[in-house]
Amino acid sequence: MNVKSKWQGKKVNFLGDSITAGLLTSIIYHEIIKEKLGLKIARNYGISGTRIAKHSQDEGNSMSARFSKMDDDADLVIVFAGTNDFGHDNVPIGNFNDRSNSTFYGACHVLMQGLIEKYYKKTIAFMTPIHRDYPEDVSYETNKSGNTLKQYVNIIKEVAEYYAIPVLDLYAVSGMQPKVKIMKEYYMPDGLHPNEAGHEKLADKIIPFMETL
Repeated sequence: MNVKSKWQGKKVNFLGDSITAGLLTSIIYHEIIKEKLGLKIARNYGISGTRIAKHSQDEGNSMSARFSKMDDDADLVIVFAGTNDFGHDNVPIGNFNDRSNSTFYGACHVLMQGLIEKYYKKTIAFMTPIHRDYPEDVSYETNKSGNTLKQYVNIIKEVAEYYAIPVLDLYAVSGMQPKVKIMKEYYMPDGLHPNEAGHEKLADKIIPFMETL
């Protein structure tokens, strides 16, 4: 433990996709956070390839469904997701009034309201997707439906604002943009998944945010 933190001795649930699961790295951002802040527990609820929204082949692994299975005793829940909703692109975005997890808007509502009800009087926070330059992308700008990653980022922020849930906009402040060659080589060589240096970078951004919650 390096600093005195309000979260020292606390339990934190981290819900996410392959980045939270720790794909292509030997150290994960929440492990770094646990060590630096002296967390009692940092639970890893990251599953590779999963999305916020439900789709026909997800086997119940969408975050808007599986959040209900997380341990109930967390003091803080942090959700880091949305890049696969953009990248896999087989669920419509929908609109703000949707309340079904079969659209991205609706799934954000389902997840956020569900977390509020499950962790009443606890703290909930979201983090937006980071920039990506992944080989499967049709292009950096849009997915097959013509939607940009920034649209998904903005939807997360919009729905979170409705529920007064704080958001760390990693799309804006992560310091990792894989379209810049030197950043890609140093932080996320495959264009999507941060390596060890990338996870250190994430932890350095997340820790100050956590102290504001």
